[in-house]
Amino acid sequence: MSTGQQSPAVLVPSDPAWGERAAALLADVRRAFAPLEGADEMRYDHIGSTAVPGLAAKPFLDLQVRVPVLLPVEDWAHALGSTTFRQAHGSRPDSPGVTFDLPRGRTGRDDETLWRKSLFVSAVPAAILHVRRSDSPWGAYTVALRDLLRDDPRRRAQYERLKSRLAREHAEDGDYDDYTRAKTVFFDEVQDEIERRVRA
Repeated sequence: MSTGQQSPAVLVPSDPAWGERAAALLADVRRAFAPLEGADEMRYDHIGSTAVPGLAAKPFLDLQVRVPVLLPVEDWAHALGSTTFRQAHGSRPDSPGVTFDLPRGRTGRDDETLWRKSLFVSAVPAAILHVRRSDSPWGAYTVALRDLLRDDPRRRAQYERLKSRLAREHAEDGDYDDYTRAKTVFFDEVQDEIERRVRA
């Protein structure tokens, strides 16, 4: 059933300004987290499709901070109070990727704590912030996937074709969730390539 609103899975052409906007947001988050213990060990990444020049994407910047200790979500929310980011709750109870990442690959499947995270959203500018442990397999995976898509035009085109098809198929959805799950077919196909990059 249509919500009467624009599909949440709508894609737009790549915008050269995305990288600059992401850098500015990450600088805001870095300043907000600077007083926290372990701040010097935190790593800040622009990830997702908006981090890949030339790749169509949903117009939301995906950002990531990899931290030595995953604090309670309330602590991160308090630290981010001076920024535009607020805690995300998901659009429905089974929304993927809000409080944990779905395990991938062969690493850490027997340690569910590795997949926990905190998620925050910014309305203006539109962005999503993932706070993951430094040893999170998904933390490394997102960077390796980004770099694969930057380096390999064939894989980039393949991923864009899949996303475009899924965006059409989920045009009437009221949330991102089924669109997000459907993209795992591509992640499954490139899993070995990603794991080689992570190990390198």
